[in-house]
Amino acid sequence: MMSEIAIAGIGTAVPPNTVSQRDVREVVEALFNDRVTDLQRLLGVFEHHHIRQRHLMQPPSWYATERGFAGSNAAYVDAATVLATDAARRALADAELHVGDIDGLVVVSSTGIMTPSLDAVLAQELGCDRHIMRRPVFGLGCAGGVSGLARAAELSHARDGRAILFVAVEICSATFQRNDTSRSNLVGASLFADGAAAVIVSADGRGPVVANSFSTLFPNTYDIMGWDVADDGLRVRFSRDIPTFVRTNIPLVLEEACLAWGIDAGDIIGHITHPGGAKVLDAYAEAVQAQSQAFDVAREVLYDHGNMSSASVLFVLERLM
Repeated sequence: MMSEIAIAGIGTAVPPNTVSQRDVREVVEALFNDRVTDLQRLLGVFEHHHIRQRHLMQPPSWYATERGFAGSNAAYVDAATVLATDAARRALADAELHVGDIDGLVVVSSTGIMTPSLDAVLAQELGCDRHIMRRPVFGLGCAGGVSGLARAAELSHARDGRAILFVAVEICSATFQRNDTSRSNLVGASLFADGAAAVIVSADGRGPVVANSFSTLFPNTYDIMGWDVADDGLRVRFSRDIPTFVRTNIPLVLEEACLAWGIDAGDIIGHITHPGGAKVLDAYAEAVQAQSQAFDVAREVLYDHGNMSSASVLFVLERLM
């Protein structure tokens, strides 16, 4: 019987530009002051204390420039390649492995477009074997961190426990639109950031075991969160009802998952959760009937980095390890 698949190494990376909420607010206010009638009220989203700083691929002034879809995506390609490579090398060092030990590569990203895909570029940056198995994944958004880790573990299991490198990288700031005066764009500007995380899983891993996975599809929820593709690029779409959605649906999902895994909910001693926002974390704590402090590490990641979409939950995992 083959050994369980476990985490062998983990690494994270962020870009060099560190910004405060005030830094970003000043750019947004200058851009939209003459175009949004209730701007001062909307700028209140920058005043909450749940985010201390974020890391962006470019200095704040860059986001006020006219660049179009091509310019934004080119910036994504450059930054995603650098961050993904950095995080992957950190994971290799943490696992005490060489790139030649890696049998497969899973790369998750939803904030830009590349063809050939990012995994092909990353494999060459790292010096992977030319015949390495690759799995690019696009479109999972904030769910990509957990889902990608599950897919990497499944791939390792299918490959006789060999080492699989999983990388999640998001350049969320590339999707800020200087001509989009919607509330979603302003909220996104106050919340999202850039970052990458990499995890190596294998039968030889000495970290936490990736024992199982479970997913649920909710029909007709396209308006909850996603992208609208416009002439100037990807425009963020998300509903203010996300916390309510979490409170309403997570209890049943958790019950179904525990049933599928053959465990009781009472057996769960902790939750490693995507820090999508303070209200989302509050909603999750309520949904699973846990004390708010159970999510302190997720709140710390949100405070230090903002919401890096798929990469964020892996930053939480790294701190808990």
